Amino acid sequence: MSTIDELRENILRVYLGNEIAVDRIVCCLLARGHVLIEDVPGVGKTVLATAIARSIDCAFSRIQLTPDMIPADVLGVSVHDRATGEFVLKKGPIFTNILLADEINRTTPRTQTALLEAMNEAQVSIDGTIHTLEQPFMVLATQNPYEFEGTYLLPENQLDRFLMRISLGYPDAEAERRVLELRPAQQMIHSLRPVLTRERVIELQDQVDRVRLDHALMDYIIAFARATREHPRIRVGLSPRGSLALAQAARATAFMQERDYVVPEDIIDNIEPVCTHRVIAGAGLGAAGQDATRDLLESIVESIECPV
Repeated sequence: MSTIDELRENILRVYLGNEIAVDRIVCCLLARGHVLIEDVPGVGKTVLATAIARSIDCAFSRIQLTPDMIPADVLGVSVHDRATGEFVLKKGPIFTNILLADEINRTTPRTQTALLEAMNEAQVSIDGTIHTLEQPFMVLATQNPYEFEGTYLLPENQLDRFLMRISLGYPDAEAERRVLELRPAQQMIHSLRPVLTRERVIELQDQVDRVRLDHALMDYIIAFARATREHPRIRVGLSPRGSLALAQAARATAFMQERDYVVPEDIIDNIEPVCTHRVIAGAGLGAAGQDATRDLLESIVESIECPV
């Protein structure tokens, strides 16, 4: 069994739902990306995020975000040491390898933006001093749908820092029966043992960087991005950062398929989770929202000639 298969199987010992979602999160880990899990309460978002964190032998922190939290609760604060007369940094939960930000859209935009620098540059600035975060660094954030009470909209620049936004959906009947029988969230998650070391994760991430992306496929990604920017029903198209994210997700997908080169399907399969939250559709789409954006992206894919 490959290392990736071991990681996947370890997560599925506890999380009994959508296996595609598990593959998406593993892909994000390999691509050095962050993932936003959005769905209704009670479908296993926190269980899934905790399972992948516990499957890696590295530092793990969890923040239960609430409306009264401030940025210092996430980043940390400088405390005066009477013995030395100096200020000493009391590190916040962001100083970790895997950070579970639970219900991120229940805290205020001010606290949400405290994560921006860390997610983009793997560093944080506190009292004018830059602190580099240890690698690997990954944010697993969960959120409830926006129409739920007590939620704040994530700003576009925050959403853009997530490599993927995924949804779990409800489990099928057989999976839900197993949940009722085993109650894995309560009984099994604490017994989950890591199958990857921190050093091994970094090694796998370096191997993903070496996966070959042909120039024809680069041109395909660029053509797709430009088409989103020029589409009359799209107000904000895919940014260059979004193009880079799509390319890196495609490399990680190819690596998971035990290939050292990307094929067009690796790109197409990642367009929905990577691009939907980065593209802002025009106001004329009304309440259709994310589904309408997904349909627009599918029509753009169909309109672009796919390289052989």
